[in-house]
Amino acid sequence: MTAIVRLNNYIAGAWRAADAEALPVVNPATAETLAEVPLSPAAEVAAAAEAAMTALRAWRRVPAGDRIQPLFKLKALIEANIDDIARTITEECGKTLAESRAEIQRGIENIEVAAGIPSLIQGYNNEDIARGIDEHMFRQPVGVVAAVTPFNFPFMIPLWYLPYAIACGNCFILKPSEKVPLSSQKLFDLIDQIGLPQGVVQLVNGGKETVDAILDHPDIRAISFVGSTPVAKYIYSRATANGKRAQCQGGAKNPVIILPDADMDMAAKILADSAFGCAGQRCLAASVAVTVGSARQEFVERIADIASSRKVGYGLDAGVEMGPVISQQSRERIEQLIGLGRQEGAELLVDGRGRAVAGYAAGSFVAPTILDHVAPGGELARTEIFGPVLSLMHSESVDEAIAMVNSNRYGNMACIFTSSGAAARKFRVEARAGNIGVNIAVPAPMAYFPFSGWNESFFGDLHAQGRHGVEFYTETKVVVERWPSEWSRTF
Repeated sequence: MTAIVRLNNYIAGAWRAADAEALPVVNPATAETLAEVPLSPAAEVAAAAEAAMTALRAWRRVPAGDRIQPLFKLKALIEANIDDIARTITEECGKTLAESRAEIQRGIENIEVAAGIPSLIQGYNNEDIARGIDEHMFRQPVGVVAAVTPFNFPFMIPLWYLPYAIACGNCFILKPSEKVPLSSQKLFDLIDQIGLPQGVVQLVNGGKETVDAILDHPDIRAISFVGSTPVAKYIYSRATANGKRAQCQGGAKNPVIILPDADMDMAAKILADSAFGCAGQRCLAASVAVTVGSARQEFVERIADIASSRKVGYGLDAGVEMGPVISQQSRERIEQLIGLGRQEGAELLVDGRGRAVAGYAAGSFVAPTILDHVAPGGELARTEIFGPVLSLMHSESVDEAIAMVNSNRYGNMACIFTSSGAAARKFRVEARAGNIGVNIAVPAPMAYFPFSGWNESFFGDLHAQGRHGVEFYTETKVVVERWPSEWSRTF
């Protein structure tokens, strides 16, 4: 038997073991234990923060053009190792290899944008705001910052934060999800090769105790988080109570409107990819489809056919279109919510419960599921399922459909499928969500735009990516100055 590897933390430029209880890291398709991850105590966070504070003194004074040079090396190393990283993501997270490769590419795009920091971090100035007086605004690094990242995009989401943070002159601590720590190990193996000074980046594995230590440590000045809404609220509240900046992305219940004039074949295919891609475990996955008027029958038939034929299995196997959900606990929760939908009167058009996948009897598989006539005011309509489940609702007008969208307590994403520019514009203006799609069902912003989110999908002011990332990781300093000259003193 092969010995199970126990993962290490990365502190002060070196890998080190944490003396702590450990949890198994489980492949959700095979139920195989891949490694053990330590639940690091507060002392490990303190060591990481101390190393970061030591490095910060010099790193914040390194010219921006020099700070970005390691990012070019990191991009090249990731591209050279993309197949190995993608396999690791699939093994620990469950998504298909194609989905894993796409995730890595979106992470690389953030490195590319962060490499533009010498321009993005620029301030501005006015000469002679009063006679002989000039005024300047500079951006300076916040200090030591940290990110707590989720299981569903274990490689990409750390790259929403890390490149911007260090390019802006901060030192960075990552606490990855204890369910999927192997992708971060791969990332830091590459970071170890790019020549960053010791302490500029740290990796601390762990659970709630580790997170609380990050939230409470006085030297850590900003927190980034992605996860469920209850945890996002907790982290935002505790971080801000401790005087820290925080950007906390929470859950979602993402609605999509289908109008009768939509291209139904395109709409059904794109919506299925959104709802069932990554097993529905992404914060922009479509979870509610609202058909308007006569769109109902044509769309429902198409989406049901696609859901029924989607091939479910292990993401490393050829031809698989959807992998497992992250754990048996998640599978059980999703299946319970499907049952709740039926209890509330929904019709089960496609039932993905109890799906057996040959050769992987212990896997956490839930096949694509569609519930029709879901009650807009019911518990299922309000609950984030985070699995491959699409709820169907019906309305008689665009106004009624938009009202259904805006009754959602979340606000991560909302989309519309239509051929009408007027209807699309009305939706774009009135829909209460931060990421809007028109004939697109996964409106994931490119890295130079902020990953927006409203209502209970986001807590904070500045989002991840792009200029928002630069603003979050910098503080503005305004300088007003006068320099009397020998000439002026003679008059």
